[in-house]
Amino acid sequence: MDLRVTNRDNNQYTEWGAAPRRCAVGRAGIAQKIREGDGITPVGIWPLRMVLYRPDRLPPPHCVLPVAPLRPQDGWCETPDDPDYNTLVRLPHRAAAESMWRDDHLYDIVVVVGYNDDPVVAGKGSAIFVHLARADFTSTAGCVALPLPDLTEALAQLTLNDRLIVAA
Repeated sequence: MDLRVTNRDNNQYTEWGAAPRRCAVGRAGIAQKIREGDGITPVGIWPLRMVLYRPDRLPPPHCVLPVAPLRPQDGWCETPDDPDYNTLVRLPHRAAAESMWRDDHLYDIVVVVGYNDDPVVAGKGSAIFVHLARADFTSTAGCVALPLPDLTEALAQLTLNDRLIVAA
């Protein structure tokens, strides 16, 4: 039961065996990712690595993937020439890193997608996640975003080796 993202009727949808559910994608749409910061949700088939969650806001989600609580000092390195590029880091960090402990609720649950991580290619893009969507499905920086009920339902139904499949 892979998690599939498709375009239909000028909107994006996610399917995982349930009826299609609305989702948000990158501000530049779905395409071949070009570089860091391009706003593209990368087309392709990507493994799902692990789930991070805010323990002060939610209980751990039920799923077969490894699950770990986020900490206030967690970040994700987005500096291409840093050895920690596209990995979870502790803040403060020597290079630019996005805080994973956000004031909004977008990262209350984060599925880490295996994009540009095996091996990491400097500048190809970082921090591609499946996370929570804004109520109006505003675009992301390149991630896939779903409402909390849909993401928790999808996580509960995932099986080992399920993937994120993003189609243009």
